[in-house]
Amino acid sequence: MKLKIVEPLKTLFKDEVREIGKELGMPSHLLNRHPFPGPGLGIRILGDITQDKVRIIQDVDHIFIEGLKEHNLYNKVWQAGSVFLPIRSVGVMGDERTYENVVALRAVTSTDGMTADWVHLPYEFLGKMSSEIINRVKGVNRVVYDISSKPPATIEWE
Repeated sequence: MKLKIVEPLKTLFKDEVREIGKELGMPSHLLNRHPFPGPGLGIRILGDITQDKVRIIQDVDHIFIEGLKEHNLYNKVWQAGSVFLPIRSVGVMGDERTYENVVALRAVTSTDGMTADWVHLPYEFLGKMSSEIINRVKGVNRVVYDISSKPPATIEWE
């Protein structure tokens, strides 16, 4: 058997694929879903990938994305995600010092992913996300927000 893969949309950018989807009548919740990194969530873990880091970044990402939806910010963002950084920091939880992980949140606007600007999310929202992440995700005691544009930075960190 000599089979051939047919990929008619392979050369299109994300914005062009969305236009085709709109013409085909696709539901908006699918059409406006944020792009997900092609290599998978592992690309958002800097350094060695472990089960514990995957769990942490999945939990952080879920809180961030659901928070964007709950606060009607999801559709104002082209892509959002979280990044597990290869550093740990000192913190205090209760009466104890902690030495835990740092995660970064990233939200950008773009049309095609070739250039992107960081989204000016409300401070109150960022504060709420930081508190929720630190209180709900075991192993995280610091949350930072990435305010880099593309270029010079890229949308993903890896």
